[in-house]
Amino acid sequence: MSARPGQDLRTRQQVLAIVLDQGPISASGIARLVDLTPAAIRRHLDALEKENAIEVRELAGVKAGRGRPARHYVVTSAGHAQISHAYDHVAVEALDFVRSEMGREAVERFARERARELREKLEARLEEGGNVATRSRGLAAALDKEGYAASATPVAVGTPLEAMQLCQGHCPIQHVAEEYPEFCEAELEQFGDILGVDVRRLSTLASGAHVCTTHIPTSTLNRPLLGTHDGKSNSKKGGER
Repeated sequence: MSARPGQDLRTRQQVLAIVLDQGPISASGIARLVDLTPAAIRRHLDALEKENAIEVRELAGVKAGRGRPARHYVVTSAGHAQISHAYDHVAVEALDFVRSEMGREAVERFARERARELREKLEARLEEGGNVATRSRGLAAALDKEGYAASATPVAVGTPLEAMQLCQGHCPIQHVAEEYPEFCEAELEQFGDILGVDVRRLSTLASGAHVCTTHIPTSTLNRPLLGTHDGKSNSKKGGER
């Protein structure tokens, strides 16, 4: 009798967790840890390999009978992402509980605190000074090093609408932000504070776009300064416009 679909999925997730924790590991090694035969384990390993969640790592000097190299498995980067998404579900449930017990304001406070922590990491990588365009590139580089797959591209150069577009191809909390956009809003607020200008979010991964895109005005003709980051303060001599 074949396993029920739900049970099959749980077993596959259990196998993936074992490979993550103990890989490189063989089918027989996994079978010793769960109440299944090596043949049944191989079926789950084959499925996970097709999903690109695991891959074979051949170990020198280890044989699996009849001179064949033993197939040992490790988790791929896609597999790590699959596991992290499972934790996203738990995070959303935790935030649901916080909202029901303490109100939406508590979630907003948590989102702002997390964004402040990210800002501290980013500012530690940024150099002092420079204009908005330079700092935008620096911000993109800092985000990229934090795993956001970020880049900054100039648009409408030489016009009053000149700007930088900051793109983030990865978000570690994308699935949480789908339920709680407060995290996107808090992050955007910190970007504006770092750059000292009024930034706008054009798209987000959480809303279904393929990247998060932030519009950063750089033309001195159309951007309101939030601080005095861009050169001299705009409070003197009528201000730099």
